Amino acid sequence: MIAPLPFDNTYARMPARFFTRTPPTPVSAPRLIRLNHALALHLGLDPDWLASEPGLAMLAGNRLPDAAEAIATAYAGHQFGGFVPQLGDGRAILLGEVIDRDGVRRDIQLKGAGPTPFSRRGDGRAALGPVLREYVVSEAMAVLGIPTTRALAAVTTGEEVFRETILPGGVLTRVASSHIRVGTFQFFAARGDMEGVRLLADHVIARHYPHAAAAERPYRALLDGVVKAQAELIAQWLLVGFIHGVMNTDNMSIAGETIDYGPCAFMDHYDPETVYSAIDRAGRYAYANQPTIGQWNLTRLAECLLPLLSDDDDAAVADAEEALGAYPPAFEKAYQAGLRRKLGLVTEQEGDLALGRDLLDAMAANRADFTLTFRRLSDAASDPEADSAVRVLFADATAYDSWAARWRERLAQEPSDSAARGAAMRAVNPAYIPRNHRVEAMIRAAVDRDDFGPFEELLAVLANPFDDQRNFSHYAEPPQQHERVLQTFCGT
Repeated sequence: MIAPLPFDNTYARMPARFFTRTPPTPVSAPRLIRLNHALALHLGLDPDWLASEPGLAMLAGNRLPDAAEAIATAYAGHQFGGFVPQLGDGRAILLGEVIDRDGVRRDIQLKGAGPTPFSRRGDGRAALGPVLREYVVSEAMAVLGIPTTRALAAVTTGEEVFRETILPGGVLTRVASSHIRVGTFQFFAARGDMEGVRLLADHVIARHYPHAAAAERPYRALLDGVVKAQAELIAQWLLVGFIHGVMNTDNMSIAGETIDYGPCAFMDHYDPETVYSAIDRAGRYAYANQPTIGQWNLTRLAECLLPLLSDDDDAAVADAEEALGAYPPAFEKAYQAGLRRKLGLVTEQEGDLALGRDLLDAMAANRADFTLTFRRLSDAASDPEADSAVRVLFADATAYDSWAARWRERLAQEPSDSAARGAAMRAVNPAYIPRNHRVEAMIRAAVDRDDFGPFEELLAVLANPFDDQRNFSHYAEPPQQHERVLQTFCGT
């Protein structure tokens, strides 16, 4: 008997054209790799039951719990700039929604649960490696304080999937504020289904932007809310060196969460043109392009909402342009505030952004590690003798020396003492990120040797990214030349 889960499935009560009812496809020999106990408790779920045989059956897609309404949602999207009118959940099935301990509605979805009507001849399965990558990176992002989907559980299926080679299969149980995307709006707009766009907008307002319901113009308030959320999210990505890798409109959450961790990666040495994704051959989604792409994606959302903004076409366009015009200053405000914090600056002065940009330029020219540079600056802020640990990261150490002299002059104008400043900087400059070579080594151990020890150890280290962990200090180090991972791949 499958225990009841407290599902309350509002999206499954939308009109039938919003989704297809699709049960997961059972697997032969599921095995639990990891259960996120803390997240389960926050969702109001019993972790002991989830880890039991019937709980595993649910997490693998072999049996549905009571009140689950398994659906695959419909959406479209611009993929690398080209519009595809129908995409949809091709390998993900939404089981239902729960209300967490904070009163927030959360989706529970199985990723890799088998084919759906949107699979486009795909097998609907996920390989184990991408499941583990998403589990690690999404949970790391959560601890870093960046809005993200979460990982509730990972299981192996006991079955093989066929990609470039034969690989073990897995299923990820993903938790999100919702799985509604810019591409969901595009699905209905492309069909001229403005009633669908309106129903979807009303659902998103009620679920994610309730303040917009009371606004004089709710749909404009909705657009304003999404613009602000995305601007702040992408600023946070840049501040930790994160590269999403595939910022298609179907991978852009209306809720302002990071979603769809495919060829994602964190930079090692700082280079604004960094691209890891094997499918991003033109660098469309390079690190430094992410803010611009964010606004491009939001423009596609605004196009969908035009008929809701005004009956007059010109007035609707002007309204949308005004809303989109708020994106650059919102991004810059969030980014500059975060960069000041990373540099130990509490007050604001006119030259602060130039100071930060000059550091980044010096880092790029000298191949300085992004994460380590800012982390070691946290020590140098309270102890000038710690400069030596920073300057060795630069190919030409004098480039750091000349910048550091200006930085110390600026710090002298700050009201906080050096000890407090260093502590504040360590709280925003992580020592540990999911470095590509560590993630790849963890995947290789699991896939090639059925060894999940490196997976568990990496998760343990990343659970405390701002703490100095002496026993795991090697996890903070950048890769050696032979360890570098230059390409990452989608899970499909």
